[in-house]
Amino acid sequence: MKTDADAMPPDLIRAIEGKKRELDRHRPFPPAVVKKLEEQFRLEWTYNSNAIEGNTLNLRETELVLNRGLTIGKKSLREHFEVLNHAEAITLLENICTKKKDLSEDLILSLHRLILKNIDDAEAGRYRQSNVMIVGAVHIPPQAVKVPRLMGELLAWYHENSRKIPAPELAAWVHYKFVNIHPFIDGNGRTARLLMNLILMRAGYPPAVILTVDRKKYYRVLKDADKDRFEGFLAFIGRSIDRSLSIYLNAMKGTGEESERHGYMFLSEATKHCEYGIEYLSYLARTGRLGAVKIGSKWMTTREALEDYKAKVDEGTK
Repeated sequence: MKTDADAMPPDLIRAIEGKKRELDRHRPFPPAVVKKLEEQFRLEWTYNSNAIEGNTLNLRETELVLNRGLTIGKKSLREHFEVLNHAEAITLLENICTKKKDLSEDLILSLHRLILKNIDDAEAGRYRQSNVMIVGAVHIPPQAVKVPRLMGELLAWYHENSRKIPAPELAAWVHYKFVNIHPFIDGNGRTARLLMNLILMRAGYPPAVILTVDRKKYYRVLKDADKDRFEGFLAFIGRSIDRSLSIYLNAMKGTGEESERHGYMFLSEATKHCEYGIEYLSYLARTGRLGAVKIGSKWMTTREALEDYKAKVDEGTK
């Protein structure tokens, strides 16, 4: 039987669905705004998803690789391919949404094939053939021989529940169930986040970006979920969805007042809540050390992100 701990917090769901309704009132979106948002999310989603998995290209370097076709000195070829591959996978998602295709095994394998293209072509788009362990995790992924059956069960669960569970919660569950199976040798995290966002995008939500500054928290709530404590993970994903909705709403309304109402503030305002100047905060945002998003040409952050950074400084782990 499903319990409250197996669901996204009701107040968070209400807040998310309220912002979604507010966003829908702005449709159709102005083409110029949509183009800018898509470019922004493609960059930040690619940067953060790769950085969570250990890619060392910072946000600025990722932009140079992605938008200008440049190579970055002293960075591996694999890291460059991870940027290009992830961006191509996002394009595939956008095409899938346009054609209104639903989640399927072929789609999952196609996404993974893109993620590992030119990195590990032998394993790209292919379920793992060997058993694996996840370093630092309490969960031991199922034996390789069970993966095809478990993936079939995941897809059956998704199709059975796709109209019963709110899209934000459904997306979070598919993310968790996928990484729990760990169907591939490599690229599971990136693929899970792509699938999560496919579900959101098909339902008219913007993609949720899990920030690399939240990496430890992300892994912690995943580990808790492996112990059947799901609420923290569902809430974590919900807040990521809420953040993306706020960015879209801010872009549609374009006022500082609206930004603060959704929890974001410009760096000029952020300087009032810390001892850092705007130039240093901008540097932290550009290098991914401070959780921030770019609206147009200006960076925005939150009080929570500032507190997280200051705590890391105090711990000597910045």
